[in-house]
Amino acid sequence: MYFRRAPRPDSPPRSSRRLRTARTGGSFLAAAVLLVSACSSGSTQHRTTPAAEAVLAALPRSTPAALVPYYDQKLSWRDCGVPGFQCATVKAPLDYAKPSAGDVRLAVARKKATGPGKRLGSLLVNPGGPGGSAIGYLQQYAALGYPAEVRARYDMVAMDPRGVARSEPVECLDDRAMDAYTQTDVTPDDHKETDALIGAYQKFAEGCGAHEPTLLRHVSTVEAARDMDILRAVLGDRRLNYVGASYGTFLGATYAGLYPDRVGRLVLDGAMDPTLSARRINIDQASGFEAAFQSFTKDCVRQSDCPIGDRNTTPQQAGENLAAFFHKLDAHPVPTGDPGGRRLGEALGTTGVIAAMYDQSAWPQLRDALNAAMKKNDGAGLLALSDSYYERDSKGRYSNLMYANAAVNCLDLPAAFSSPGEVKKALPAFRKASPVFGEGLAWSALNCGYWPVRATGEPHRIEAKGAAPILVVGTTRDPATPYRWAQALAHQLSSGRLLTYNGDGHTAYGRGSRCIDSAIDAYLLNGTPPPTGKRCS
Repeated sequence: MYFRRAPRPDSPPRSSRRLRTARTGGSFLAAAVLLVSACSSGSTQHRTTPAAEAVLAALPRSTPAALVPYYDQKLSWRDCGVPGFQCATVKAPLDYAKPSAGDVRLAVARKKATGPGKRLGSLLVNPGGPGGSAIGYLQQYAALGYPAEVRARYDMVAMDPRGVARSEPVECLDDRAMDAYTQTDVTPDDHKETDALIGAYQKFAEGCGAHEPTLLRHVSTVEAARDMDILRAVLGDRRLNYVGASYGTFLGATYAGLYPDRVGRLVLDGAMDPTLSARRINIDQASGFEAAFQSFTKDCVRQSDCPIGDRNTTPQQAGENLAAFFHKLDAHPVPTGDPGGRRLGEALGTTGVIAAMYDQSAWPQLRDALNAAMKKNDGAGLLALSDSYYERDSKGRYSNLMYANAAVNCLDLPAAFSSPGEVKKALPAFRKASPVFGEGLAWSALNCGYWPVRATGEPHRIEAKGAAPILVVGTTRDPATPYRWAQALAHQLSSGRLLTYNGDGHTAYGRGSRCIDSAIDAYLLNGTPPPTGKRCS
């Protein structure tokens, strides 16, 4: 399960990749494992599970005595090595139930308000994932690319959540082992391949448990939200102002549920629905990528260089053509020119296609990559897309995105499946949701079934009664977080306001819609949310 505002595949990462999100989940394997997003144009009816009737309870307004030292700490700002930015470290208790059990050290970065205009405090940003580096997102995009009026009046701030990037990162595999993991066949054809997939999941989980056995129990979204409140306090802000994308919306909504009286101006862009089970999330993810692929197909067949069909090709036929290509890769991987000898098999090829579904500006790049792989036996283009998804650099080094993603997801919700038999029973539903991607996403959802730490979270509602207006943004054809999720979250939040972008791509802010950007900017600068039901294109 993977939710993150993803960078354009041909440009420097805006988020840690992901969240990556963006990032979605892994080999295709890590991809769906990490995937916690999806887009679907299906019914908007809100589906819940019995556990989802539980409501996230607000914490007491008074600070417990054991936590006072954390709230009273002073930050020591230093140069980051990046012009214009300052960095610091904030301490938080490893276990909020036992603050005396030790600390986690969390990395923070900021770029101070540039003026003119009255300073509005701090604006915390998070790109999602879970596992995306908020500091990377701040330094590479938010503090440079957010509207000048916003940057002039807010200190732009980011904190890598516990277990992520610079904040005591979860580690699981070395780079060579991760290469093998991302190439694991995630559409097993027989018992031998099923055993190999299970073995890959077990090795991944065992690696995480061996490296960080204690930290793995304390990287939940609730704990990360509580860390954000400590940061709010030490920054000197009475209320939290926040822009969260993709999984960052779940983090922000969780904060609002725990501290409704401390909510300032919260923007939740590409929203998640906290009432859904892991299985429901993964099915929705399959539907979402199928819908995104159909949008890509409609555009592709109008182009002279479309490798999966022409103007007479239906979306179903185009999907069958792509599925046949994946099947061919499964049997005969193609060369990529990779120095390490990696060839493009079905797993990496599928992940490459998924990576391009996050932003329609990547569609021409995907066409080129598919043409090269399907017609010239050259898998380099799809491999590059897959590597961008996994945050694998040119030297073969991986960020900890996928490790943190699994660690948070597997702690936040009970596993979607606990055995291959359960996956097989669910295959018809996943194939119906996505004839192209469904089978792989179903098997990928088995990942948390072998996790070394039991989940501590359950599906639940977030109401945040008493909070100031919270702006929830949904994109109608979002491939990672379905529009109906935004509808559901806006409905749950007692002060939720839904802003709709009628378009393609994952998240809406800063993607070219003047209508969306002006509505969000007005909210951040003036505290005035758009009128109920506002829609943009």
